[in-house]
Amino acid sequence: MSKVANYLNEHILGEVSSNAAVRHAMSTDGSVLTIVPEMVVYPRTTNDIRKVARFSNQLAEKGHALPITARGGGSDQTAAAIGSGIILNTTAHMNAIFELDSKQKLVRLQPGVNFKALNDALLLHGLHIPSYPASAGYSTIGGAVANNASGILSGKYGSTGRWVHQLEIVLSNGDVMQTGRISKRELNRKKGQQTFEGEVYRQIDNLITDNDDLIANSIALDVRDNAGYAGIVDVKRRDGSMDLTPLFIGSQGTLGIISELIMKAEYASAEVAVAALAFETHNAARDAADSLRSLDPCLLEFIDGPLFETALERGKKYRFYTDAIEQGEVAAVLLVGFDDMSERHRSKKIKKTRKLLQGQVSYMDVASDAAAANELLILRDVSSVVVVPDGNGESAPPLVDGAYIPSERFEDFMTSLVALASKFAVQLPLYGRLLDNVYYVRPSLQLHKVGDKQKVFKFVDEYSHLVVSHRGHLIGESAEGRFKASFAYKEFDDDLMGLYDGIKAIFDPLEILNPGVKQKNELKTMVAMLRKEYNLAAFAGHSPTN
Repeated sequence: MSKVANYLNEHILGEVSSNAAVRHAMSTDGSVLTIVPEMVVYPRTTNDIRKVARFSNQLAEKGHALPITARGGGSDQTAAAIGSGIILNTTAHMNAIFELDSKQKLVRLQPGVNFKALNDALLLHGLHIPSYPASAGYSTIGGAVANNASGILSGKYGSTGRWVHQLEIVLSNGDVMQTGRISKRELNRKKGQQTFEGEVYRQIDNLITDNDDLIANSIALDVRDNAGYAGIVDVKRRDGSMDLTPLFIGSQGTLGIISELIMKAEYASAEVAVAALAFETHNAARDAADSLRSLDPCLLEFIDGPLFETALERGKKYRFYTDAIEQGEVAAVLLVGFDDMSERHRSKKIKKTRKLLQGQVSYMDVASDAAAANELLILRDVSSVVVVPDGNGESAPPLVDGAYIPSERFEDFMTSLVALASKFAVQLPLYGRLLDNVYYVRPSLQLHKVGDKQKVFKFVDEYSHLVVSHRGHLIGESAEGRFKASFAYKEFDDDLMGLYDGIKAIFDPLEILNPGVKQKNELKTMVAMLRKEYNLAAFAGHSPTN
């Protein structure tokens, strides 16, 4: 064990490991990149995180770099959960749910709590946090907040950031701050403090004042762009009050380390009425989706027919698809769900669905009970089949998951996507959430081949350009991390990039918090980090969904 690891082991309650096997296990996440850390720290308390941050900060002051990357379940798809210095793993010990206020629907907990376990506990009280991502079974609430993750119900209930009430943050120098909205008077008191927290409040307030027009006329008007630190829009209100919470949401550990959270919850419906619908053309599916939006569904998802064909080739059958193709060609499938508290209201909306789509849909299956609903919802996991490499080392890594495409440009985008697939000689079946217009495509690649490695960054660049040309954003879901930042930032002008760089500099002046994440990276640096093979061995105990 290194001297640094020994020193930290002596001064924290948790553990520190520089074991080669442990470091290797933490060298990958859900992305296509890999970085081997110097050591892995398993903190037990907020004070442990404080000591690690203070130590790293003191080293940086002396010119020695030992950066910190906070990590939860490691499911991040943008290489934001890997780093070259210290991996701060919260899942081992900082995974407690402290208390639930069922009247106010607030839950206080630590960042390493598994998202699914949290919702399972909340459901015992008739509550849930509805923004849970598809990876909830193997991801953490801290990671979901750090990424501003979203999921199947986010079209109706919003991303995870909407459900954050308050955060406890360890700053880059080891100081601890509590976020939450404070009045103008309290803000002035904070700004008067001769502490790092006081300096943060002073500089952020000045930055907002200096960039008021840019924030109001550029960032605030951008729909579904999660890149950068767009939360700056919601930090200061006209009454002079301020809340730094929005800046930490989606910041991926680059501004501070989440050590505790208070999350808001919502009442959960006991059942969800679900229908699966097959269409012979993409246009028919799109028209049907336009009609279904009027019924206020909790979910409305689009699944490209070829995804089911790929699954079939790999031996995975879905009863719905088997029945649907007997009625004719299946170009697309829609999944629609209703979570109204009243069973009568849910049934009424299903009846309206049948009536609205009469003559448009080639095949429809409506769940009669909870078990049948779950069987239909499993259809959305079809993309997980193509993620897992087959015998020839081919896989479909999440290079460009989560782009935002405006609904009015969806048809044109689909046409352009066909041309892009032809250019790169890959298949690009589409999967997406129609309520918030977030979409996923995954090209099949063999990353052990030089030709396919060269395709990776060229494809992401051209796909990003395609998205922007259709008035969309590459980062519509979660955050840009390390892998997608350089591509996403091509949309930003110098003023906007300067604003975001300024925010980073205020919170992390010595650049010890997840450097390289949410920052532009040289292409040659990224190429050197590219994995030789993309697999999800670390998540083998779970279904590798989106």
